[in-house]
Amino acid sequence: MTAAPPLVEPSTTTADHRPEAPLTLDTSPPRTLGFRDQFALWANLGVSLIGFASAATVLGTPGAELSFTAAVTAIVVGTAIGTAMLGVAALIGARTGAPAMAVLRGLFGTRISYVPTVLNIAQCIGWGVYELIIIAQGAQTVAGTNGWRWLFVVLAGALTTVLTIWPLGSIAVLRKYIAIAVGVAMVYFTVQLGRQGFPDPGKGHWTGFLHATDAIIAVSISFVPLAADYTRHSRTTRASFWGTFSGYTLAQVWCYVLGLIALLQSNGDASKIFSSFTGVAAGWFFLLVLVLRESDQSFANVYSTAMSIHNLFPKVDRRLLTGGIGVLVTGLALQIQQFTDSYYAFLGLIGSVFVPLLAVLAVDFFLGAGRRGWNLEQDAPARPLMLLPWLLGFATYQYLAPTAVAGWWTSFWTDAQSALHFTPQEWSSASLFSFLIAGAATWAIGVLPSRSRAA
Repeated sequence: MTAAPPLVEPSTTTADHRPEAPLTLDTSPPRTLGFRDQFALWANLGVSLIGFASAATVLGTPGAELSFTAAVTAIVVGTAIGTAMLGVAALIGARTGAPAMAVLRGLFGTRISYVPTVLNIAQCIGWGVYELIIIAQGAQTVAGTNGWRWLFVVLAGALTTVLTIWPLGSIAVLRKYIAIAVGVAMVYFTVQLGRQGFPDPGKGHWTGFLHATDAIIAVSISFVPLAADYTRHSRTTRASFWGTFSGYTLAQVWCYVLGLIALLQSNGDASKIFSSFTGVAAGWFFLLVLVLRESDQSFANVYSTAMSIHNLFPKVDRRLLTGGIGVLVTGLALQIQQFTDSYYAFLGLIGSVFVPLLAVLAVDFFLGAGRRGWNLEQDAPARPLMLLPWLLGFATYQYLAPTAVAGWWTSFWTDAQSALHFTPQEWSSASLFSFLIAGAATWAIGVLPSRSRAA
């Protein structure tokens, strides 16, 4: 695979002879996705049942909630920043024609790219499990029962797996039918919930604004290591960037603001948020639309897990991979009942890993070695020095906002803060500072020396 692989005849086709995604990594991707396809894909991914429920991460803790104005501003600012980063990753995928983790061969070399690949596999499996759990919860709400959870999880897992067999065909269905149905449901809920009114428990309160913004950035960033898996099929780089940016920004802002309204109407209880949707006339029907649509989220995570594994095992048929991954996430979702507490830590960990990684990727691709063309072949040489700016960015993020994954981990970073007499302030955004430091370090390590040698 090269930095800009030539187009070849695709190895598979759908029933109506549209080109399908390759079965192995060494087959060039068909370029079939235009602006509308990618806008619809990312708009659907931007609307999420998890997004409705996790509006609590924006509102803040009980007794110290942000004002509604501050929370909405955090949603808009965080989404715009995070989706701009997502758009850059999408553009790189369109330029190279390579899946997201295979792109990292050019940045780190093939063998070192296995490190972020394994991390992304873990992330995608975690998101896939979360999605099946939230689909089952939404389905239980629609059905008016606390039972049948196992059935809803199994059905959602089966649908997810089927969608991954024909990924480009699934995206076409999203554009033609599902996006319209989701738009109608969102408009309906916005009108119905908006006319009921809601309290503003943190009126005038802005403390915690940047923390809320970081949480929203992390949600958008979670798709960065997935973006190229889809935009590698884009017809143009412009369509990949603007389709991704506009579709996801519009949908995520709308989703989180609507979730915020529903949360306030539920007295801040995230476990009752879906009851706000079913409490309006015909709400169960429109919530059912959103529950069924949620399968595109789990589809994206299962499919991208397979694309990541392709970087490790490029010759394995992706259909075998997605089938096995679908069974795995379904089995895990059957065992895990709740995820609220771990979800918040999960977001922080995702942000600390992938925000600085994107900075290193973008600076080196557009300003450094990528300008001359990256080697994306199986034998791409190692570039261990590029790990340094990534690690610096990761450490910066954790130093400013330690992730509560374990007591010893949090203590390590808080002890480091105490040793350096530093107390995190309202202006100390972990996402932005880690991105800037990782990007600046990449410039210093990879760009300046090469320019000096050229001079």
